[in-house]
Amino acid sequence: MPGRKVIVVGAGPAGLMAAGQAAEQGAETLLLEKMSRPGRKLGISGKGRCNLTNVASVSDFVTHFSPNGRFVRQAFAKFFASELVTFFQDMGVRTVTERGGRVFPASGRAKDVVDALVRWVGERGVTLQTRSTVERLVVEGKRVAAVQVSRRRVYRADAVIVATGGASYPATGSTGDGYRLAESVGHTIVPIRPALVPLETAGDVARRLQGLSLRNVTTRVWVDGKKQAEAFGEMLFTHFGLSGPIVLSLSKQVVDSLRVGRRVMLSIDLKPALDERELDARLLRDLSAHGKRQFHTLLGGLLPRRLIPVCVDLTGIPPDRMGHQMTAEERKRLRMWLKDFRLEVTGYRPIAEAIITAGGVDTREVDPRTMASRLVEGLYFTGEVLDVDADTGGYNLQAAFSTGWVAGRSAVRSITRRSTFPVSTSSRKGQ
Repeated sequence: MPGRKVIVVGAGPAGLMAAGQAAEQGAETLLLEKMSRPGRKLGISGKGRCNLTNVASVSDFVTHFSPNGRFVRQAFAKFFASELVTFFQDMGVRTVTERGGRVFPASGRAKDVVDALVRWVGERGVTLQTRSTVERLVVEGKRVAAVQVSRRRVYRADAVIVATGGASYPATGSTGDGYRLAESVGHTIVPIRPALVPLETAGDVARRLQGLSLRNVTTRVWVDGKKQAEAFGEMLFTHFGLSGPIVLSLSKQVVDSLRVGRRVMLSIDLKPALDERELDARLLRDLSAHGKRQFHTLLGGLLPRRLIPVCVDLTGIPPDRMGHQMTAEERKRLRMWLKDFRLEVTGYRPIAEAIITAGGVDTREVDPRTMASRLVEGLYFTGEVLDVDADTGGYNLQAAFSTGWVAGRSAVRSITRRSTFPVSTSSRKGQ
């Protein structure tokens, strides 16, 4: 397809996939990356291990993309987890499946994933140009015609794929450029905010527990006194509040509630395997068996050591109270605290510290079958620049790879169809 060019803006997971697929379909493909090397954010994902995807079914997968799961379903129908695993295995990157269905490279090195993708696009004939920040999309007659990299450098294109990522981890190049580009050509940007972000809490409890990790606990989100969500798993106390997998997964709902001035509490169930009746029976047994031990000593069989003084303070039970002296009311207070350890959420960390960005290009203005703009012909959006985000577990990277795969192939098909069967601008409207 000589003379037909696809330009991809951004060399993250979505952009690398889109560029490679476009080149594989025969298009002359230029991949522009603002940083000195591609895949910077991908290289630190999953704490440097790169959680590529998840083995969950499509129907389960989309439930993790509230409220825009329906948008990504069609991309998953074309290129999903099994295809992604095969794709990387064919490039020599073996994978392993871990707890929660999370898929990682067997080497445990995100760098291997980045290196494989960069090698692959090079073998497909993609021209990768780093240190190239796209300043403007050039639109002529409702069709994208070029991208401007500087005052003097303008690259003509038959199709442009915007894969610039979000606004989190700006040091990796994710500084929200795609939102500016999309808005400049008429697209609506759903307000961006941090997602998968640590939360800040009132008081000094979190600071006292800094570094303590709790496993197999249930955390619930209460908004204005009503339970809104819950998650089971691992969490972490920090100097400012809370983090860890389940807190990050719940954070988007917390952020959205705080942004509109609602009061948010997090409730931690430290003994989720026991209901209140079973827990009370456990406490009675402990008090009966160890009645001559002091309260703070008895807590050693129930809680991590660092949590004991916090429990003593928040329940108001004297630490030197002997087990056989504890009253029914004190036992009830302990039981209720173990099942409902509450912290008020006062804020959240800045978007620069978020794993991903919520918000972005309004999906109502993008065709989910092709990732094509419904407003500007020849323009495509893929990955985190879209208003599509999920919780932790490999879901977001799969969305980036799937939408990139669709965008790259769709762009080339559109160019081919247009050159073979030229049609008027009016007949293409709304395509």
